[in-house]
Amino acid sequence: MENLSNLDYASYLKGWIRTVPNWPSQGVMFRDITPLLQNPKTFRMLIDIYVHRYMLEEVDLIAGLDARGFIIGSVLAYELNVGFVPIRKKGKLPFTTVAEEYELEYGNATVEIHTDACKAGDRVILIDDLIATGGTMMAGYNLLKKLGANVLEAATIIELPELGGGQLIRDAGLDVFTVCSYDGH
Repeated sequence: MENLSNLDYASYLKGWIRTVPNWPSQGVMFRDITPLLQNPKTFRMLIDIYVHRYMLEEVDLIAGLDARGFIIGSVLAYELNVGFVPIRKKGKLPFTTVAEEYELEYGNATVEIHTDACKAGDRVILIDDLIATGGTMMAGYNLLKKLGANVLEAATIIELPELGGGQLIRDAGLDVFTVCSYDGH
């Protein structure tokens, strides 16, 4: 049996993240969390890191960004016994929404949230799988602020510091928690 007590959990989990060169476009090093999620031990370790971080906090909701933020966020919300709010790509939500446009590392996009997804003063953790340029996370943060939420922290599995997104978010006044970081390619 493998003894993980002497291992750095972030390094261990990082070993389960696959790098896919030139996807979805030339020059992009895509960090694929699928192998990490496929392994029950590493998936549980990941969720437990977040649970232990937030279990003593007063959290009302977990807001997950489309689409991989849904996977992590919904499980975390379940474990913390709080609600889950999806922040979706444009045109995917059936009720009245507010929208925010942003730039990605490789294009532009718009995300939306239902107007009744949260109420003023709700304490929210915003979660996604990765911060690259920070556009998606900032768009989600802006949407939650428009609805009056108090966003406690942005949480991700991965940060790509060379792309500046984590710093952009921190400069906007939102704390950022990431499990592992990739410098360079």
